[in-house]
Amino acid sequence: MKNNIATSIFESLSSGVRLDVYRLLVKKGKEGMVAGEIGTTLDVPPTNLSFHLKTLTHTGLLTVEQEGRFQRYRANLPLMIDLIAFLTEACCGGNPAECGDFSPQSLCPQCIEPPSEKKLTTKSIVDITMKKSVLILCTGNSCRSQMAEAFLRSFDSSLEVFSAGTKPAVSVHPLAVKVMHEEWIDISLHKPKSVDEFLQRPFDYVITVCDAANESCPLFTGQVEHRLHIGFDDPAEAKGTQEEILAVFRRVRNEINQQFRQFYNNILTEK
Repeated sequence: MKNNIATSIFESLSSGVRLDVYRLLVKKGKEGMVAGEIGTTLDVPPTNLSFHLKTLTHTGLLTVEQEGRFQRYRANLPLMIDLIAFLTEACCGGNPAECGDFSPQSLCPQCIEPPSEKKLTTKSIVDITMKKSVLILCTGNSCRSQMAEAFLRSFDSSLEVFSAGTKPAVSVHPLAVKVMHEEWIDISLHKPKSVDEFLQRPFDYVITVCDAANESCPLFTGQVEHRLHIGFDDPAEAKGTQEEILAVFRRVRNEINQQFRQFYNNILTEK
């Protein structure tokens, strides 16, 4: 693969809309999608979408096939596999004599330790290009969902994790900030958000964390592949002395840490 081709590919993905289109089509695999479906899913007007699809097709990232009056688009995964191979290949193909300014005593890492012979597969390229996205919901987005978001982010920085509420509070509960600080996680700058902000965005997982026995769990009406419920008591409802209330926040924090670590280990990393 030549440098100018690689540059064109990166330039075509510099747009947030085009990146969303490409990621969506990677997820759809061989099935692909017609233009109307793409526009509806991502809420992109037809005139704008046409320009972005043409750009991605021109660089080869997408293939297009005519189906009657419609055009079906698919992600060209072999091209992305070639791009990653191009980016990760050894500087000299494993031949020290081609290392130019590198002396035998100071070889580049690729020459000292040649790349693995393991080939990139379609599955591996999907894993590389598709970050898993998770939305965590509760009512106020001031305690449980904020702590769950922060823990999940701490487990894996490559995840796209958000939290929201159906009736967002004014601010994150100060005791939630305090008990998370005890775990060396800072959520002091987090702000409660409305679930309405995320309705146009597709998610791999939407997780409700309400106490189903005592609350009405939020309903997410947007596009989502998997819906899960991992319920916890609302620590903001705790009664008693300051220490007793703080003990409830710590208990719920620990439960969230444990349950979401299990979710990450047993579900996210198994996909």
